[in-house]
Amino acid sequence: MTTDRTALVTGATGYIGGRLVPRLLEAGWKVRVLVRSPQKLADVPWGPRVEIVQGDLSDRESLENQGVFDGVDVLYYLVHSMGGKGSFDGTELSSARNVAELALKADVKRIVYLGGLHPKGQRLSQHLRSRAAVGSILLQSGVPTIALQAGVVIGSGSTSFEMIRHLTEVLPYMPAPKWVRNFIQPIAVRDVLHYLLGAAGVSDTLNRTFDIGGPDVLRYGQMMNGYAVEAGLNQRPIAPLPVLTPWLASQWVNLVSPIPRNLAVPIIESLQFECVAQEQDIKAYIPDPEGGLTGYRRAVRLALGKMRDGQVETSWQDSVVQGAPSDNLPSDPDWAGHTVYTDVQVRETDARPGDLWRVIEGIGGDNGWYSFPLAWGVRGWMDKLVGGVGLRRGRRNPDHLHTGDALDFWRVERIRRGSFLRLRAEMKVPGRAWLELTVAPRAGGGSRYTQRAVFFPRGLGGRLYWYSILPFHGFIFPGMANHITETAVREAERRNEHPGPTKKVSTKKADLADAAGAGVTDSVDSADSADSADRADSADTL
Repeated sequence: MTTDRTALVTGATGYIGGRLVPRLLEAGWKVRVLVRSPQKLADVPWGPRVEIVQGDLSDRESLENQGVFDGVDVLYYLVHSMGGKGSFDGTELSSARNVAELALKADVKRIVYLGGLHPKGQRLSQHLRSRAAVGSILLQSGVPTIALQAGVVIGSGSTSFEMIRHLTEVLPYMPAPKWVRNFIQPIAVRDVLHYLLGAAGVSDTLNRTFDIGGPDVLRYGQMMNGYAVEAGLNQRPIAPLPVLTPWLASQWVNLVSPIPRNLAVPIIESLQFECVAQEQDIKAYIPDPEGGLTGYRRAVRLALGKMRDGQVETSWQDSVVQGAPSDNLPSDPDWAGHTVYTDVQVRETDARPGDLWRVIEGIGGDNGWYSFPLAWGVRGWMDKLVGGVGLRRGRRNPDHLHTGDALDFWRVERIRRGSFLRLRAEMKVPGRAWLELTVAPRAGGGSRYTQRAVFFPRGLGGRLYWYSILPFHGFIFPGMANHITETAVREAERRNEHPGPTKKVSTKKADLADAAGAGVTDSVDSADSADSADRADSADTL
């Protein structure tokens, strides 16, 4: 199926947008994406098939000068600063007004917005208020708008799914806020995408909100125990405690899960409300997907399968961490006149470049950092305590990295597959930090491995920070270089002894695979368990 119609997708580097774009292409749409950093799309498989425009919704002049909305039939508004600080809602409203006015001026035929499911007549959290206000601006734009309102979206890599997963796996007993008794209507990410695609084809004059949700209405505690059953875990006793305020609960989530505090706060504030669809009018305009909507437990099962197979399409980790450095490393000549500290390690090894690269591209996550795990772990906990992402963010794929991927408390800034990897630090540090890993062939065979840490300090605190950790660098960085090259040699020897396709599976992933394949029953017996036999598909609080 092909069409001459053009869809503009904002938020294409995010969790939902990154999944919607390839489905639009598959449906025959011409797709234009608006992104602040085109480099983040350098490695996505659909990148060469779309028109990429660099811009910022908050910068009206740049949008007008580039004609972003010209020739657009359907505009997907999928941006939201959930982890923003301060007056992020002011920025969101300004961006929405820019879109509303320019879309009308350019004669865009339809706007499709994905907002948050929320109760009527209650004072909402800042997060939900902002989502509702953006939807209102778009609905009043003069361009026919469909505002889909979803609650907890369940999918591999979604924020809400990861929060449920980690809380359930880490805690055998759950002292929880009283909101675990609230009713929530989760929806599978696949069903959200179904509605987003379908919204492009409804009547050109339709202008309204639609509540969307999956077939199950559950308490949050039931969702956690539903996850436990699908993961092969014991169900968790849950004790609602009225003393756990949203702020305290977000600190707890920050410590026991990879979700940073700035994301945990708006999610938990939103969970103070019972988020259940109050109407199902969407069914009159967009039929259910073939086979029906996905139940919660089935959604969890599908998400676990994607994780086990290393096929997480997009992740909450793809989103920019608010407050984290986002500037690329300047070229070396630009360092002139600036204070900069470096640590360089060079090793010669008999491992072939390809063998060495496999180890480098597999670094982090379950494989660790090849040097003094306790020190890395402590640094990760320190970062968590101050609201950072910590070391447990992991990686999306166990074997391959792409530009923009999160990697524990780093982000892939640049990759030349087979020879070069640059990581930008996203931990809380008084300055900006990078780590570069380079592979080059060695004359006569083997490889040369170069490892360079770069730190631009910020003020006196940055300088004191560097010198305070210098003793640790004395064994962490040399040990890392030694173990990476040694591992490359051992892996090459192992492959030579046992030729044929092999796949490294960490203990953690093997346990997950066993759990997902276990013959669990469809019923859950505790008072806080999922009471439907077949439940949903994967999640992000929207």
